[in-house]
Amino acid sequence: MQTLLKLAHAIDAISQRIGGILMWLVLAAVLISAGNAVVRKAFQMSSNAMLEVQWYLFAAVFLLGAGYTFLKNAHVRIDFVSSRFSPPLRAIIDIVGILLFLLPFCYLIFSLSWPLFTNAWMSGEMSQNAGGLIRWPAYLMVPVGMVLLAMQAISELIKRVAFLQGLIPDPTQHAHGAATLAEELADELAEFEKANGGAK
Repeated sequence: MQTLLKLAHAIDAISQRIGGILMWLVLAAVLISAGNAVVRKAFQMSSNAMLEVQWYLFAAVFLLGAGYTFLKNAHVRIDFVSSRFSPPLRAIIDIVGILLFLLPFCYLIFSLSWPLFTNAWMSGEMSQNAGGLIRWPAYLMVPVGMVLLAMQAISELIKRVAFLQGLIPDPTQHAHGAATLAEELADELAEFEKANGGAK
């Protein structure tokens, strides 16, 4: 298990590094979007290439950042429900979800998107818009994103099993043991329900 935890740590480091890079891509997307808007309004000019760069960057952040989001436990969860469960039960639910849903989903999307990328690469497919960009970088983001997400899923799977074995603390907690904002809200709602129930 220690070897697997080292593997999980290495995957986490990769996801952390990618997340740091993607944060700069968000800034680049905002600046390019603002620049496009200013040029269009001030000079009545537009560039299809620059417009497509915007959604390329958005796609990169969304697809390549899925693994980083999983690492930070910031993905969509039903925290109002799961926060009522014990940490071991949440870990078991995560393990089942990763094995039965997330990893098969990553494999399915990878297997469907890889041929799209290879076809676009071989054919040199270009945007249908005048002055647009080549398409294969956009197609490539999908399978690469699925690989990164699957890698992080494996890391999270290892950490959940290690937690159940008592080797590490609850991996769903943020640094310093702080709960997510959603979990804090769920706790506040639960306290509110108790207070109202007691008042009745």
